[in-house]
Formats: sequence, C-alpha cells, structure tokens
Amino acid sequence: MTAQPAGVLFGSIPLETDRDVARARKSVSNAMDTLGSRASRKTRFVTAVSEIARNAVMHGGGGTLTVYVDSAKPRVMIVCTDRGPGIANVDRAMEDGYSTAGSMGRGLGGARRLVESFSLDSVAGQGTTVTMVGIP
Repeated sequence: MTAQPAGVLFGSIPLETDRDVARARKSVSNAMDTLGSRASRKTRFVTAVSEIARNAVMHGGGGTLTVYVDSAKPRVMIVCTDRGPGIANVDRAMEDGYSTAGSMGRGLGGARRLVESFSLDSVAGQGTTVTMVGIP
C-alpha cells in the first residue's frame, strides 16, 4: 500500500525524457536544501530518486514525480507514478542482479537502501508507484 503524501507540495515533474530525470533530481535537491540537509543525506536521496525516475522513463512509459516537504518532521517525500506495464514479480525485481533490460539490476534494491522508507505498488497493466522518504 502506498503511503499517504505528507507535507507541503514542493513540485511535480512530468517524467518523459532524460531531461525530466535531471529536473526531478534538481527539484529533490532543492527540497532537501530547504530543510538544511547534510550533503551526504541529500546525495543519497537524490541518487535514489534519480534511479526511480529513470525507471519510470525507461520502463514505465513515462509518469510523474511529485515532491512533498514536511518541515515539522523534517523529511522529503516523493511519489513516482508511471503508466507502464507494471512489475510482474516485485519481490524478484527488488533483488540485486535481476533485470529485464540487461542492466546490472541494482536499481530498485539500491534505491531502497539509500532512503529512510520505501514502498512500491505495482499492478499489471496499470503501472507502478514508488514512494520514498528522505531525511535531511
């Protein structure tokens, strides 16, 4: 189940091209800066977001990345939704070394290891939603 968005809407980035992935990275970096994030934590979270956004572009047929900032906690939450075919076996897709695209297969598992919390919902034929939280 996808976590409910928390915080104030900071931005929403359509994900169609590699340029959009760069925009997503910049938006999340700026969001982390508003909370005074340590450089190492910002780098980890932005790296995870980059991986998830790139997956939405490459495998998900495009989508949207929405960024929320919660200054009370403090934390940054992203919700990345694509309109792709979905992931047939989520548990297998989270394993390092598994890839349907001939890559190293470390994207989803790597992203999960870089963030405070991670959830993935995927429905065959309806797409995938990844929710991640980073702390400053």
